Amino acid sequence: MSMQLNSKIPEGRLEDKWRNYQLHAQLINPANKKKLNVIVVGSGLSGAGAAATLAELGYDVQCFCYQDSARRAHSVAAQGGINAAKNYQHDGDSVWRMFYDTLKGGDFRSREANVYRLAELSAPLIDHYVQQGVPFAREYGGVLVNRSFGGVQVQRTFYARGQTGQQLLLAAYSQLYKMVRAKKVKMYPRSEMMDLVVVDGKAKGIIVRDLVTGRLKRYAADAVVLATGGYSRVFRLSTLAIGCNGSAIWKAHKRGAYFAAPSFTQIHPTALPQTSEAQSKLTLMSESLRNDGRIWVPLQKDDPRKANEIPETERDYYLERRYPSFGNLAPRDIASRAAKERIDTGYGVGRLKNAVYLDFKHAIGKFGLETIKDRYGNLFNMYKKITGIDAYQEPMQISPAAHFSMGGLWVDYELMTTIPGLYAVGECNFSDHGANRLGANSLLQASIDGYFVLPNTINNYLVNALKEEHTTTDHPEFARAESEVEEHIRRILSVNGTKTVDHFHRELGKIMWQECAMSRNKPGLEDAIRKIEMLKREFWRDVKVTGAGDKMNPELEKAYRLADFIELGILMCTDALEREESCGAHFREEYQTEDGEAVRNDDQYSYVSAWEYAEGRFELHKEDLEFENIKPTVRSYK
Repeated sequence: MSMQLNSKIPEGRLEDKWRNYQLHAQLINPANKKKLNVIVVGSGLSGAGAAATLAELGYDVQCFCYQDSARRAHSVAAQGGINAAKNYQHDGDSVWRMFYDTLKGGDFRSREANVYRLAELSAPLIDHYVQQGVPFAREYGGVLVNRSFGGVQVQRTFYARGQTGQQLLLAAYSQLYKMVRAKKVKMYPRSEMMDLVVVDGKAKGIIVRDLVTGRLKRYAADAVVLATGGYSRVFRLSTLAIGCNGSAIWKAHKRGAYFAAPSFTQIHPTALPQTSEAQSKLTLMSESLRNDGRIWVPLQKDDPRKANEIPETERDYYLERRYPSFGNLAPRDIASRAAKERIDTGYGVGRLKNAVYLDFKHAIGKFGLETIKDRYGNLFNMYKKITGIDAYQEPMQISPAAHFSMGGLWVDYELMTTIPGLYAVGECNFSDHGANRLGANSLLQASIDGYFVLPNTINNYLVNALKEEHTTTDHPEFARAESEVEEHIRRILSVNGTKTVDHFHRELGKIMWQECAMSRNKPGLEDAIRKIEMLKREFWRDVKVTGAGDKMNPELEKAYRLADFIELGILMCTDALEREESCGAHFREEYQTEDGEAVRNDDQYSYVSAWEYAEGRFELHKEDLEFENIKPTVRSYK
């Protein structure tokens, strides 16, 4: 069945759309809100923001997270900052400029209306967090300070040293727990969503596995909100926490939610390089370091000398050379590809020759050690803890790593998926970043979706739920979904093969990193799909998962998450194969200029790909992108 994708973009001028939308939205009176129940899956910035705000408004909310505490949600790991068009620096910033930068940064593959709303709501969000007590960095006189981030020529990034995500999450967490104490939110930690329950075409609940006891439980609601983060662990080695996974959105996809732009995944240019096969994750080093750090490699291949022994004249500051107007603050996809190009051609540094240098010598000389410590102290400490190297004395070694997912569940202007009553907020939806996210826009999008957008759109759907009968967990669809989950778990445990889950994840990661990461081509992607399909058959024939399903079992958790990643990997490669152009993070080798820059094809590919799951196959639907306010241009950072 094909459905027409209706993005529900409101009428009117770009600047008026969000206001027009709110003027025409349906309202629900406070007494009636109490009768309505909403499930929120995930407790990061988007999930905690949504759960707390919906509860404040009077809805009855149930919030689930697989971590021990909502405080452990992965938003905690974000370092560098959060963007807002406050123009405190009087350097020419505005809502329009931020809208333009974000649309261009995403290589014109996102919706104008959504991106404009992101920019428009950014300034009030900073006030919102300041009022919640977030300790943003300030100038000596007390005003909030900004720094630069990639792809932008103004300073609009607010930060709390190199731990902005943690500070924002603590604020969101305290709002959430205020509502938990007021008995308006019921919190379920150590609970993993295993499936979505759809009744008569509408999302009406979830099946959850209690990670401590292994028991399956049913929860019903009038609407379900997914706030489950990104899926970059599909590459295995990534900057994400080990527990991060794409299972919740994948289960929703298999129940009918279209998956948009799955192959748009961001490779972050600055992470610590991989040191061994046994390693299970990579560590992010914030993009904010590129404000003061300069990236370089030796001019001579396989240079055996230590970094400090190489004179200035024999260093290649390749970002400053290739992109003079943005220099070290070129956008992420561009900085990552440039690093890959240097490493692949033999200029890499470090023990495994898989890194480049990030050097603070000049900044320390110019501003003094104390200033640099003040700006990035915790990042330098972290670097020293992990590598044993004092980066105040010699350059850091960094390397590109899988990081953020621009793709995710397709959502309309209201953040609703193609399943009525199912919403996706934050990184797990595809909405605002197009083919490449600008640094410091992820904390922004997660927060705005959860705090400001969803609470003003979900009422349009819930107003009708008042008239309907409330579905309870006794409905046969709940029993059916629960038995399907039981059968899935039983099947994984009964394979009893010879290879570990990690073995299969490592194999999947290698294929994805080789063929569907920083650079892609037709034969490679076709080969990747074949290999992943073979890997899938081998997994179901030969995986060994010890322990039982009815008690705590981390091996089982890894296995059922990986089963979903394997299928997602096939869709990502299918999407990358279908899009015969280069745009943002999706770089097809066949479509590039002579000096290696991306070539877009706006005539044929100016759309968001939205994939429908059709019994193991994927069917493509296109949401055409209309650019009424900004004409797409060649995205140049020269």
